[in-house]
Amino acid sequence: MAARVLVFAGSTRSGAYSGRTADIAQRELAVQGAEVTRISLGDYPLPIMDQDLEKEKGVPENAVKLARLFASHDALMICTPEYNGSMPPLLKNAIDWVSRVRKDNGQPIHPLPGKVVGICSSSDGHFAGIRSAAHLRAVLSHIQMEVIAPQVSVPYGAEAFDENGEFVAERLRKGMARACAALIEAANLRSARAG
Repeated sequence: MAARVLVFAGSTRSGAYSGRTADIAQRELAVQGAEVTRISLGDYPLPIMDQDLEKEKGVPENAVKLARLFASHDALMICTPEYNGSMPPLLKNAIDWVSRVRKDNGQPIHPLPGKVVGICSSSDGHFAGIRSAAHLRAVLSHIQMEVIAPQVSVPYGAEAFDENGEFVAERLRKGMARACAALIEAANLRSARAG
Protein backbone atom coordinates (compact mmCIF):
# COMPACT_ATOMS: atom_id res chain seq x y z
CA MET A 1 0.00 0.00 0.00
CA ALA A 2 1.34 3.44 -0.95
CA ALA A 3 2.37 5.77 1.86
CA ARG A 4 -0.10 8.63 2.26
CA VAL A 5 1.77 11.92 2.63
CA LEU A 6 0.32 15.33 3.43
CA VAL A 7 2.38 18.23 2.02
CA PHE A 8 2.05 21.91 2.90
CA ALA A 9 4.02 25.13 3.14
CA GLY A 10 4.32 27.43 6.13
CA SER A 11 3.52 30.46 3.96
CA THR A 12 0.52 31.35 1.85
CA ARG A 13 2.22 34.20 -0.02
CA SER A 14 1.86 34.00 -3.79
CA GLY A 15 5.13 32.69 -5.22
CA ALA A 16 6.56 31.86 -1.78
CA TYR A 17 9.77 29.83 -1.93
CA SER A 18 8.32 27.44 0.64
CA GLY A 19 5.27 26.90 -1.57
CA ARG A 20 7.47 26.28 -4.61
CA THR A 21 9.55 23.84 -2.56
CA ALA A 22 6.34 22.09 -1.45
CA ASP A 23 5.35 21.79 -5.14
CA ILE A 24 8.63 20.00 -5.85
CA ALA A 25 8.20 17.74 -2.80
CA GLN A 26 4.68 16.88 -3.96
CA ARG A 27 5.92 15.87 -7.41
CA GLU A 28 8.92 13.91 -6.09
CA LEU A 29 6.85 12.01 -3.53
CA ALA A 30 4.34 11.04 -6.25
CA VAL A 31 7.16 9.90 -8.57
CA GLN A 32 8.41 7.68 -5.74
CA GLY A 33 4.99 6.07 -5.36
CA ALA A 34 3.41 7.98 -2.47
CA GLU A 35 -0.24 8.99 -2.42
CA VAL A 36 0.12 12.76 -1.95
CA THR A 37 -2.34 15.34 -0.65
CA ARG A 38 -1.30 18.99 -1.01
CA ILE A 39 -3.04 21.63 1.10
CA SER A 40 -2.67 25.31 1.87
CA LEU A 41 -2.88 26.49 5.47
CA GLY A 42 -4.69 29.51 4.01
CA ASP A 43 -7.70 27.26 3.47
CA TYR A 44 -7.88 26.64 7.24
CA PRO A 45 -7.87 30.09 8.85
CA LEU A 46 -7.42 30.03 12.62
CA PRO A 47 -7.45 32.66 15.35
CA ILE A 48 -4.24 33.17 17.30
CA MET A 49 -3.89 30.34 19.84
CA ASP A 50 -5.64 31.46 23.00
CA GLN A 51 -6.57 29.11 25.83
CA ASP A 52 -9.25 31.52 27.07
CA LEU A 53 -10.84 31.37 23.62
CA GLU A 54 -10.53 27.60 23.64
CA LYS A 55 -12.19 27.42 27.06
CA GLU A 56 -15.01 29.69 25.91
CA LYS A 57 -15.66 28.33 22.40
CA GLY A 58 -13.69 25.08 22.14
CA VAL A 59 -11.09 24.18 19.54
CA PRO A 60 -11.87 25.87 16.20
CA GLU A 61 -13.42 23.64 13.54
CA ASN A 62 -10.53 24.33 11.14
CA ALA A 63 -8.09 22.95 13.71
CA VAL A 64 -10.21 19.79 13.91
CA LYS A 65 -10.24 19.57 10.10
CA LEU A 66 -6.44 19.85 10.03
CA ALA A 67 -6.16 17.26 12.80
CA ARG A 68 -8.30 14.86 10.73
CA LEU A 69 -6.01 15.41 7.74
CA PHE A 70 -2.87 14.86 9.82
CA ALA A 71 -4.32 11.72 11.39
CA SER A 72 -5.45 10.25 8.06
CA HIS A 73 -1.96 10.42 6.51
CA ASP A 74 1.08 8.27 7.25
CA ALA A 75 3.49 11.21 7.06
CA LEU A 76 3.75 14.97 6.64
CA MET A 77 6.20 17.06 4.62
CA ILE A 78 6.33 20.61 5.94
CA CYS A 79 8.10 23.30 3.90
CA THR A 80 8.85 26.34 6.04
CA PRO A 81 10.09 29.80 5.19
CA GLU A 82 12.15 31.75 7.72
CA TYR A 83 10.73 34.85 9.40
CA ASN A 84 13.14 36.77 11.62
CA GLY A 85 15.27 33.68 12.18
CA SER A 86 12.40 31.33 13.03
CA MET A 87 9.28 29.65 11.68
CA PRO A 88 6.35 31.84 10.59
CA PRO A 89 3.43 32.47 12.95
CA LEU A 90 0.97 30.87 10.49
CA LEU A 91 2.77 27.53 10.80
CA LYS A 92 3.39 27.66 14.55
CA ASN A 93 -0.22 28.68 15.22
CA ALA A 94 -1.57 25.78 13.12
CA ILE A 95 0.65 23.30 14.98
CA ASP A 96 -0.37 24.76 18.35
CA TRP A 97 -4.08 24.49 17.57
CA VAL A 98 -3.82 20.96 16.14
CA SER A 99 -1.96 19.90 19.28
CA ARG A 100 -5.08 20.86 21.26
CA VAL A 101 -7.37 18.48 19.33
CA ARG A 102 -8.04 15.41 21.48
CA LYS A 103 -11.40 14.22 20.14
CA ASP A 104 -13.22 14.20 16.84
CA ASN A 105 -16.97 13.53 17.04
CA GLY A 106 -16.45 12.14 20.53
CA GLN A 107 -13.72 9.70 19.45
CA PRO A 108 -10.07 10.01 20.54
CA ILE A 109 -7.76 11.37 17.84
CA HIS A 110 -3.95 11.54 17.85
CA PRO A 111 -2.90 13.75 14.93
CA LEU A 112 0.68 14.48 16.03
CA PRO A 113 2.39 12.03 18.42
CA GLY A 114 4.24 9.33 16.50
CA LYS A 115 3.51 10.86 13.09
CA VAL A 116 6.44 10.75 10.66
CA VAL A 117 7.42 14.20 9.35
CA GLY A 118 10.00 15.68 7.00
CA ILE A 119 11.19 19.28 6.88
CA CYS A 120 12.18 21.54 4.02
CA SER A 121 13.23 25.16 4.50
CA SER A 122 13.93 28.10 2.24
CA SER A 123 15.01 31.71 2.37
CA ASP A 124 16.24 34.54 0.19
CA GLY A 125 19.72 34.37 1.70
CA HIS A 126 22.67 32.05 2.12
CA PHE A 127 21.42 30.28 5.28
CA ALA A 128 18.48 28.65 3.46
CA GLY A 129 16.06 28.84 6.38
CA ILE A 130 18.10 26.49 8.55
CA ARG A 131 17.29 28.43 11.73
CA SER A 132 13.58 28.09 11.00
CA ALA A 133 14.05 24.38 10.26
CA ALA A 134 15.94 23.88 13.53
CA HIS A 135 13.19 25.60 15.53
CA LEU A 136 10.51 23.60 13.70
CA ARG A 137 12.41 20.35 14.31
CA ALA A 138 12.60 21.16 18.03
CA VAL A 139 8.87 21.88 18.25
CA LEU A 140 7.88 18.75 16.31
CA SER A 141 10.20 16.57 18.38
CA HIS A 142 8.78 18.06 21.58
CA ILE A 143 5.26 17.05 20.56
CA GLN A 144 6.57 13.53 19.91
CA MET A 145 6.51 13.51 16.14
CA GLU A 146 9.04 11.27 14.41
CA VAL A 147 11.17 13.80 12.45
CA ILE A 148 13.38 12.24 9.78
CA ALA A 149 17.01 13.38 9.59
CA PRO A 150 17.31 14.25 5.87
CA GLN A 151 16.19 17.79 5.20
CA VAL A 152 16.14 20.07 2.15
CA SER A 153 17.24 23.67 2.72
CA VAL A 154 16.95 26.03 -0.24
CA PRO A 155 19.22 29.12 -0.27
CA TYR A 156 18.81 32.19 -2.48
CA GLY A 157 15.18 31.37 -3.23
CA ALA A 158 14.85 33.99 -5.95
CA GLU A 159 17.42 32.10 -8.03
CA ALA A 160 16.73 28.52 -6.87
CA PHE A 161 13.92 27.59 -9.29
CA ASP A 162 13.89 27.32 -13.07
CA GLU A 163 11.03 28.36 -15.39
CA ASN A 164 9.41 24.94 -14.91
CA GLY A 165 9.37 25.28 -11.13
CA GLU A 166 12.18 22.75 -10.60
CA PHE A 167 15.36 23.27 -8.62
CA VAL A 168 18.24 24.71 -10.64
CA ALA A 169 20.90 23.06 -8.46
CA GLU A 170 21.44 19.34 -8.89
CA ARG A 171 22.35 18.99 -5.21
CA LEU A 172 18.87 20.27 -4.27
CA ARG A 173 17.20 17.86 -6.72
CA LYS A 174 19.18 14.96 -5.25
CA GLY A 175 18.53 16.17 -1.72
CA MET A 176 14.77 16.26 -2.34
CA ALA A 177 14.87 12.74 -3.80
CA ARG A 178 16.75 11.50 -0.70
CA ALA A 179 14.45 13.28 1.75
CA CYS A 180 11.31 11.96 0.03
CA ALA A 181 12.69 8.42 -0.07
CA ALA A 182 13.55 8.59 3.64
CA LEU A 183 10.09 9.97 4.48
CA ILE A 184 8.33 7.19 2.56
CA GLU A 185 10.56 4.53 4.10
CA ALA A 186 9.97 5.84 7.64
CA ALA A 187 6.21 6.07 7.03
CA ASN A 188 6.10 2.50 5.72
CA LEU A 189 8.13 1.21 8.69
CA ARG A 190 5.86 3.06 11.11
CA SER A 191 2.75 1.62 9.40
CA ALA A 192 4.22 -1.89 9.56
CA ARG A 193 4.93 -1.49 13.29
CA ALA A 194 1.42 -0.13 13.94
CA GLY A 195 -0.25 -2.82 11.85
